[in-house]
Formats: sequence, structure tokens, C-alpha cells
Amino acid sequence: MSSTYAPLGLRPAYSLSGVLRPFGPTPAIESAYAVNVYNGYPIAVNANGFMVAAAAGARWLGAFSGVEYKDALNKPTYYNRWLANTIATEVQSYATLDPYMVYQIQANATLSVAAIGQQYDWEALSGNSVTGLATFGLNVASAAANAGMRVIGLAPGPDNNWGDLFPVVLVMASEHQYVADIASV
Repeated sequence: MSSTYAPLGLRPAYSLSGVLRPFGPTPAIESAYAVNVYNGYPIAVNANGFMVAAAAGARWLGAFSGVEYKDALNKPTYYNRWLANTIATEVQSYATLDPYMVYQIQANATLSVAAIGQQYDWEALSGNSVTGLATFGLNVASAAANAGMRVIGLAPGPDNNWGDLFPVVLVMASEHQYVADIASV
């Protein structure tokens, strides 16, 4: 598993609050929003109150889980992703908004146990328009005192160990939009 790089973005693992589910409706995606948003993307709320994909290094709110809307023919439509420039009405977005949510994410290089408590950003966002799933990982080269995610451990699973080429780690938001920044340890 950890010898092949096959990232799936942010996957909710568990929550310290005990609730693991997407919240909705969250702030909606604006009709004709010109960016693809795939399941597992970090999202943020922009100055106009709409949900947007959060760029690496930006404060974020949670992970995108899906969207429902009425299309140009007024037909109810449900997807696990938002395709850029979709014209829609009655848009409702779903995302994990819990600031204590723990996510799994694959690192793009090796990490040791010393990564626990350290902070990193994610790679440039990417996704698969067929499956609707994100295809980006944790950017090991982005380690900083204040970055978007804090590593809290190694994800349980077969063949996933510290020192592997591409380990899957557990992370929490360290630059959440609703909570003050938390510096690395």
C-alpha cells in the first residue's frame, strides 16, 4: 500500500467529537463556479459566503463530500463532485465541517515517526472527473510551523509503516477557518 503513490485526497477517518458524517447543507457552491471540486478536496468559505476549493497554504473548513442541485432542465441532480462551470439552482453542498475531524491522507514522500505534531500543506489539488474522487496528497516538502494540516499519527492498515515510501497518515486541520491557528509542536 505505502510503496505506491495513489493519493485519494482527504478521507474522513474519525472525529474526536464522536460524529463522523458530512454536514449539509453547508455554504453552497455558486452556480457556474469555474473550478472542479472533487470528493476529498479541502474547502473554504469565500468572502461572498460560497464554498470554494481551498488552495494549498490557505485556511480551510473541511473536506468536500458531495453536492445536490437542480440542473438547467430543473432536474434534481446528485454528485460526489462539482464540475467547473456547472449551471445550477438550489445548490446544496456537503462537507465535513468538524474542526476535530481526523482525516487520512497519503504523503508524497517518506515520513518518520518524528512527523507527529509537524504541519504540512497538501499538493496542488487534482481529481478524477469519472470517479469524482480527489487525487492529491500531503506535500512532505511543505513542512512549516503553521501549515494546513497537523500529522497526529499513522493510519492503521496493512503494509503502512513509518519510513515507507508513501505512508498514509492521520491529520487534523491546523488552519481551520472557524478556529484559531494551532502552531506545530
